[in-house]
Amino acid sequence: MPPTPPQHHSHPGATPGKYLTFTLSGESYGIPVLKVREIIRLCPITPVANMPEHVKGVINLRGKVIPLVDLRAKFCLPISADTERNCIVVTQIAAAGGGTRLYGVIVDGVEEVANFTAADIEPTPDFGGAVDSMFITGMAKSGTGVKTLIDLDKISAVDGTIAIQALGLPSSQAS
Repeated sequence: MPPTPPQHHSHPGATPGKYLTFTLSGESYGIPVLKVREIIRLCPITPVANMPEHVKGVINLRGKVIPLVDLRAKFCLPISADTERNCIVVTQIAAAGGGTRLYGVIVDGVEEVANFTAADIEPTPDFGGAVDSMFITGMAKSGTGVKTLIDLDKISAVDGTIAIQALGLPSSQAS
């Protein structure tokens, strides 16, 4: 059989509403606030053997073991030294077998909860056939900058790292 070309799944775009915005390597991203369970300071992380570099391990949050992913490493972004602004966003995402599961992501810093209207949200740009942007749900205009809206359900389902800089996204400016 011939090799299968990269899959470009059609997916629903970002819907208007409230998004938690955060930074990764100086760029702004957003996830639906309804996915967020809580935001906590960095805490002791227990490494797990044979995991990809972006999987930092697990944390014990009030008796629940939660996998922890560094989104900078997942997206192949530069990783700088941790600061007091770095934190863990604990989210609730779709589980492979149905239902939901907790999923922790390390971010450089939380910006705000922003309310994006339909007029603020643009569909994911077409970056060309070589780039699969299935994890981006849309681009939100905020002041003079742009925030990339991402789908953690899809990101958690993809093995390996995602070369987000290959998408050629414009650098956002502080909003």
